[in-house]
Amino acid sequence: MRKSAMKLLALAVATSLAFGAAPGAPGAGDPYFPQQGNGGYDAGHYDLALGYDPGPNRLSGVATITARATQELSRFDLDLVDTLAVRSVMVNGAAAAFKRSGPELVVTPPGTLASGRPFSVVVRYDGKPASVVDPDGSRDGWIRTDDGVFNANEPQGAMSWYPGNHHMTDKATYRFTVTVPSTRVAVANGDLVSRTSQGGRTTYVWNSREPMASYLATVTIGKFQLSDTKIGNFRVITAVDPRDAAKAGDFAKRHKPILDYFGSLFGPYPFSSTGGIIDHAPDVGYSLETQTRPIYPKVPSESLLSHELAHQWFGDAVTPTRWKDIWLNEGFATYAEWLWQDKLGTKKLQDSFDEAYSRTPEDEFWQTPTADPGGPAKLFDDPVYDRGAMTLHVLRSTVGDAAFFTILRTWVNDHKYGNADTAGFISLTQRVSGKDLGTLFDLWLFQRGKPTL
Repeated sequence: MRKSAMKLLALAVATSLAFGAAPGAPGAGDPYFPQQGNGGYDAGHYDLALGYDPGPNRLSGVATITARATQELSRFDLDLVDTLAVRSVMVNGAAAAFKRSGPELVVTPPGTLASGRPFSVVVRYDGKPASVVDPDGSRDGWIRTDDGVFNANEPQGAMSWYPGNHHMTDKATYRFTVTVPSTRVAVANGDLVSRTSQGGRTTYVWNSREPMASYLATVTIGKFQLSDTKIGNFRVITAVDPRDAAKAGDFAKRHKPILDYFGSLFGPYPFSSTGGIIDHAPDVGYSLETQTRPIYPKVPSESLLSHELAHQWFGDAVTPTRWKDIWLNEGFATYAEWLWQDKLGTKKLQDSFDEAYSRTPEDEFWQTPTADPGGPAKLFDDPVYDRGAMTLHVLRSTVGDAAFFTILRTWVNDHKYGNADTAGFISLTQRVSGKDLGTLFDLWLFQRGKPTL
């Protein structure tokens, strides 16, 4: 080949690299979890067909993902733990090459995916799922129980049981088709569409119509008593382990008064159904606001129930853009919990604030900035909850009740089914109140030390 031709070829290759297809990023750019999520595409819908046998802990799955490329895409990643074996990957109906790299499933489609165009991915996989150990030492994901699975995925457990773009900024709708032995019940998010039995196995189909962050998805399996009823304006679906049924009592009926009250403060309940799962899981140690159907390891107290239901507005309908903004979930739900206790007359709102504020200035509690707790191991430390709730109480005292609840309703209405961050919340508060609140938020969200009232 002549040198002039070689130069032209080199120029063509360089131009292709600069302006042509490129791999999607292997992470969404979250500093707390760098490998979580992926770049180059947006997932729009997950259709998950799962079969599970609790005895051998055997999961088989077919995940059909509808997505849209956000760039000229030569390859892309899905998050999935490497303890699950991938049998095949199809992209737009054609076999695609794939390889494993830790929790990344790297997919190379047979041709470039055009920017802005939809595409489909079908992943067939199976294996023995296991829970993920988080930086704070807790477990999430596919957590086995003595009769099935307690499935809670915050902050990174979703990759333990299905492939996806598992960062909170890539919300999608879901359909779950779950087949289990007929001695078990499979519970998921959204509405129960059908339940059919054949040959000793039962298939449950659940449809989650509103967009959801993957950490809020659940497929929880056990020997549950399943109830699906209309209470007031709410479709309430509950699943209760028979061992806890006597203590659970009127679990379904407990939802309506809390949701009615929160609806009057924050705006209409944002989902098509509600309810909860009470699993007998004494070793888990926490509950989670799984979308439409929070999951509890035992019968929840009134304050815990109100906390998880408040998350349906703050955390589920409106989800942070980065994990460091987790106070937008937990601080808001904690303040709602205080509001509900005050409404019931069991504890005055100001007493809740005073109790949290009573920690001495030397307490380590005051050394954690609320709006950036310092890393994934501190995501669920007390300052995120209590200092976050105190921030809202001080804000309310500063701007007045009318402006404060207008702010909360506007926050939900403007960002419902999407994502938002602390800067956006601060901007909204100043716009609605007409006040300069920079000093307030700086002291309560960003600075170390105990603020002076």
